[in-house]
Amino acid sequence: MHYEWLAMLAALLWAIAGLLSVRPAEHLGAFAFSRWRMACVTLMLGSAALYTGGFATLHGQQWLWMACSGLIGIFIGDTALYGALNRLGPRRAGLLFASHAVFSALLGAWLFAEYLTGQRLLGAILVMSGVGIAIAFSRRQPHRALESTQGPLLPAIALGLLAGLCQSLGTLIAKPVMVTAVDPIAASAVRMAAALAAHLLLLASGARVARPRRPINWRILGIVASNGFLAMALGMTLIMTALRHGDVGMVAILSSTSPVMMLPLLWLYTRQRPANSAWLAAAAVVCGTALIAVASHHA
Repeated sequence: MHYEWLAMLAALLWAIAGLLSVRPAEHLGAFAFSRWRMACVTLMLGSAALYTGGFATLHGQQWLWMACSGLIGIFIGDTALYGALNRLGPRRAGLLFASHAVFSALLGAWLFAEYLTGQRLLGAILVMSGVGIAIAFSRRQPHRALESTQGPLLPAIALGLLAGLCQSLGTLIAKPVMVTAVDPIAASAVRMAAALAAHLLLLASGARVARPRRPINWRILGIVASNGFLAMALGMTLIMTALRHGDVGMVAILSSTSPVMMLPLLWLYTRQRPANSAWLAAAAVVCGTALIAVASHHA
């Protein structure tokens, strides 16, 4: 499978996980939700990597680079994302998180000379335009549980943008490792374990923000585990695999389409038909993706 489809599949999984995260993130709080999710995913990925022997593919400083990628991209970025989600809802938080595509494209051009030109540039513009147009969906009466704003708006926006920047930096740090023969499952497990360790240290320090809002129960734990499996065990592993074959900016742009993919999911969930602008957003993303895929196939 070409890296374009791996990135798009990851975006779909993130969109589904975004809806699944609403209830447990509100129940536990951003830090506790992230901590429990990382614990579940670390167990899943670590067990898989031990079974397949994937950890043997990591050597020397590769462990350190993947751990740094996890600390920045997952510990800081993921927690900031769910802080924004609690304040803005999954769609608008996802829209801000899509800024990681812009950060990645700019930093990828600067660090790795991965420039977008010709048909790929046009496709990237269409995809990002589609993601931007998706915000027009908010003109319809929002679903209260999914779209209401909690607290001041500016801190929520700052959290969403911080999540996007950290996701971009985490991906850039992982890129040089992933172009080698490293097992993507093992690489994801190291990233996750490093982020989990940081969360546990924060909890042990007695920091108030790390405490759960409410005690976890089996139902919430089941949703958290399902969310983690889709978004991180599968989604992030797909992204790590895509990085082996594709440019950082291109992978980021294609994986940023989660807000558009969330529109039909919200339609199913809320029974409210998306606005016409939502269909325009989807059309722009489809056309842009097609241009990128064709250009990459002929490259």
